[in-house]
Amino acid sequence: MSQFSKMKNSRDQWKHKAKQRGKGERYQRRENARIKTERDQVTQALKAAQARLHELEARLHGLASRPKVDVVHLALQLFLEARISFRAVSRVLALLALALGMKKAPCPQTIINWVIRLTIVRLDAARTRRGLPLDQTPFTNGLIWMIDISIGLGSGKILAVLALEAHHHQLVSGAPTLRHVHCIGVAMADSWTGETIAELLKRLIAQVGRPTAYLKDNGSDLHKATALLGEDGLASPCIDDISHAAAGMLKRTYQPHPAFERFLSICGRVSGQLKQTLLACLAPPTVRTKARFMNVHRLVTWADRVLQLSPPGGAKRGSMVAKLRAALGDLPACKALIQRFRRDAGALLQCQQILKTQGLSPATLAQCEPLIDAIPTIAIRQEFSAYLAYQLDTATTLGLDQVGLPISSDAIESLFGVAKRHGVGETQDAARIALRLPALCGMPTREEAAQVLEVSVARQREFTDGFTSLTQQRREVLSHPERLESLGRDQGSSPVELIPSPKNRSNNEASIKTSITYEHLYGPQQSAPAEPLVIENTGPPDIEKTALAS
Repeated sequence: MSQFSKMKNSRDQWKHKAKQRGKGERYQRRENARIKTERDQVTQALKAAQARLHELEARLHGLASRPKVDVVHLALQLFLEARISFRAVSRVLALLALALGMKKAPCPQTIINWVIRLTIVRLDAARTRRGLPLDQTPFTNGLIWMIDISIGLGSGKILAVLALEAHHHQLVSGAPTLRHVHCIGVAMADSWTGETIAELLKRLIAQVGRPTAYLKDNGSDLHKATALLGEDGLASPCIDDISHAAAGMLKRTYQPHPAFERFLSICGRVSGQLKQTLLACLAPPTVRTKARFMNVHRLVTWADRVLQLSPPGGAKRGSMVAKLRAALGDLPACKALIQRFRRDAGALLQCQQILKTQGLSPATLAQCEPLIDAIPTIAIRQEFSAYLAYQLDTATTLGLDQVGLPISSDAIESLFGVAKRHGVGETQDAARIALRLPALCGMPTREEAAQVLEVSVARQREFTDGFTSLTQQRREVLSHPERLESLGRDQGSSPVELIPSPKNRSNNEASIKTSITYEHLYGPQQSAPAEPLVIENTGPPDIEKTALAS
């Protein structure tokens, strides 16, 4: 066979194979397209059938499709009042979707966005928030501002300002809670001083008016801030939180006493002896070192009650009483100190319960007088009496002596506690905590839910641009090690502030000037005593410190 014939034969065989292969591939493509089209049609038909089925079942049960505003309101209630996590809210709504007439339950990220937008709505509403007018302080907004500072995970410290109705005890029966306060300002900075706090308060006053009074702890930075405001003609009386004041009295009396340090050391050893044993249920409560005297009465109460389980006399070898006595060690030697501290702290706690619930007034002060007289330590008794007398003078100055002066800042302490453990996961990110503080105050209403739906995505992004997520930073740095140095460059950004501002201004604007006309408003001014006080900022200068008799 010639070379040409061989080439022609090979070409014909190749053409035949190519035709057969192309015919098979074309058939396969047609079949794939047909199957895909049929699959899409079946999927759409299934979705339509399921929607029709849900609609028929809803009609059968007499249910109608629920408006989206009701879904938002319900989701906010579950997160803010029931206090379940974002994922749990989504799961609950998914389970109840049919019964509630919902087509689809929102995902966790959608609920997070609603909470952030609720913060925006409430900060906008803070501009017009006012309390009942006070005749003796006509140039104030009728609100008492609670101020406190807290820390989270990150370099910034959170400062929050809450507004409480000055006539709270006239309008509501009971102590102020998170339902009764409104967050009107949140700011984050690397550190806070009296000057920086005063500047922030000036910006708040420029937007919402001068408060009736400031309710705070005995921190020196907060005291200096209010003093600087007084120098600028923006002074308001200061109310010192009763819990911090009582803890300070106990601290000044008992901390220098050597028997108290010995008691704490013994409790630590007892805790080690009781844990991982059959008597673990009797282990002492944990009392943190910082602000120890706010909760140390729990440890003393535990010691007093556990000593009652070991009555005088012998104990059978191997019995539970014998094991308990061996674990208690030298704790019975501190019995005198325990009983005395418990009588002091018990009287203070009973007075706090009365004053927090009903407010400070001559009537409630009369209820506390028998309890104050029963305090065994003279120094604490005199100091507490002077504190209440000084605060009652403030109530008289404000015209709240017959109504009841709010004297507890537990609401802002509760706010920080809830924000640090609710909705933040394992990472207590200070930025995320600060973003949600306004949303955690008060009760969500249907009107607020409608306003949440009106907040645009662009405004939410503009609102959250100043905050840096630690979770996002960690994810980026671990995935891209070369970006580690960017963390140091980000620290140079300006401090973040969430305060009410005119609609044509940004929340993060550096400076908002106070008008000259407002700076010279005249109102009740309260000057600090000329001489140093034993109870810081709370008592007259004639009270002297008395040492604890051992």
